[in-house]
Amino acid sequence: MARVLVTGGAGFIGSELVIKLAHAGHQVVAVDDLTTGDLGKLPLDELPGAHFIKCDVNRFEDISSVFYAHRPEYVFHYAAVVGVKRTIENPVMVLRDVDGIRNILDLSKNTGVRRVFYSSSSEVYGEPVEIPQNERTTPLNSKLPYAIVKNLGEAFLRSYQKEFGLDYTVFRFFNTYGPRQSRDFVVSKFIRAALKGEDITIYGDGAQTRTFCYIDDNVDACLAAFRGEEVVNDVVNIGSDQEIGILDLAKEILALTGSSSRIVHLPPLEEGDMTRRMPDVTRMRKLLGREPLPLRDGLQHVLADTRFIL
Repeated sequence: MARVLVTGGAGFIGSELVIKLAHAGHQVVAVDDLTTGDLGKLPLDELPGAHFIKCDVNRFEDISSVFYAHRPEYVFHYAAVVGVKRTIENPVMVLRDVDGIRNILDLSKNTGVRRVFYSSSSEVYGEPVEIPQNERTTPLNSKLPYAIVKNLGEAFLRSYQKEFGLDYTVFRFFNTYGPRQSRDFVVSKFIRAALKGEDITIYGDGAQTRTFCYIDDNVDACLAAFRGEEVVNDVVNIGSDQEIGILDLAKEILALTGSSSRIVHLPPLEEGDMTRRMPDVTRMRKLLGREPLPLRDGLQHVLADTRFIL
């Protein structure tokens, strides 16, 4: 079994990754500065092979002590400022994440880390010029600070591999949802509003489309790349190719919950709300060895999960 460091380990995706790694018998160190992470997502008393350290990866003195004390063999670098609105409203905070990328890579190359797994984003594609968005053919053309930082992170990984031989895998995450997702993301926000009978608010006319990947599909695909030595020094989209409009998503959630909530339209966001998002998930399917979970089934899993708290 391996020694694994997960940054952003108290976040939505990071915490699910920590849990599955620990259950598989790996020794896992989860770090998070808890700006948006939540320790309640990490049942550490049920995970004897995992422990948590509060740490800001953007501060070298913080993260270096973790590396030298625990000597991870693999690193999943998931720590980042996330959420379209949050990243647009805090562009300087987003840019600070470049420091964290450099810290992780410098420490990884100096301490013998075997491979770094990096959470990039669908945002690197910008406004789509082709659908589905393919890892090899779709240009990366977003100008938002968040997307630029993610693109820069990918460039750092390629450069460190070329110059220092540090292996990497890039996961380009598309929208992921599940029972313990933070309240300010679209699926969890819509479900909570529906269950409370509150208005469901949509930016613009709701014709913008997205795809939604259930959390288990995301984590299982990433772990398959880890276990099987797949996608080494390469990139893979992690998402779903079932496209749905945001207005239709709201209507689906209303139908599943039997809610009488109203759908209210707000002015469109000035930037960051791309018209379409749909990845080519051919490579992800090979990792999973199965089809991703249909959206309706995933929404029903969320509604049935006792961890979903209003």
